[in-house]
Amino acid sequence: MRVVKMSLATAVLTVALSASAFAQATTPPAGAPKPQAPTQPPATAPATQPAAPKTPPAPFPQDAKVAFIDINAIAGTSTAGKEASKRLADLNTKKMAEIQDKNKQLQALQTKLNTGGSVLNDTARTQLEKDIDKMQRDIQFTQQNAQAEMNDLQNELQAEFQKRLLPVIEEIAKEKNLHAVFSIADSGAAYVHPGLNITDEVVKRLDAKK
Repeated sequence: MRVVKMSLATAVLTVALSASAFAQATTPPAGAPKPQAPTQPPATAPATQPAAPKTPPAPFPQDAKVAFIDINAIAGTSTAGKEASKRLADLNTKKMAEIQDKNKQLQALQTKLNTGGSVLNDTARTQLEKDIDKMQRDIQFTQQNAQAEMNDLQNELQAEFQKRLLPVIEEIAKEKNLHAVFSIADSGAAYVHPGLNITDEVVKRLDAKK
């Protein structure tokens, strides 16, 4: 039996950031216009429509030897996937706050240099320029370190998720006597019979295993 292998870097870990995302954690430039309140009243909410009846899931075809799973759906709806995303989001928030704080310090130093240039003596001006250069390098290092921490946690969570998910897939595959389980996103299939999609079953089984 072949159980599909998957990469969850973009499925489970949807909040992983690139280095450029950390670099954008800057404060608004001085004098930037503040957002204006909308002048038009909000549109009237449409009348609530009755919810459409939920279509029951298609039964798994008898004697089928293959099945499919939606990795994104498993990551987005399972408890394990949500927990992994939250851990990454919490780390992201922490690191962004650190970088924003350093950017504020840098902005304060630059403002001091710009506004006090005619008052500062050469020694004070030189020291201030050194402090600015040091802070810029510190911010760059912090961004790189934050990205490395995000990558490490992402890899750790991906390994943990796969360790929990793959046995569940294999368990279901053995019960259904399947030869293979494919990822819908990677299968290249133009059409998949709805009954062959065992995503919901995988999520329920995964959530039940604590």
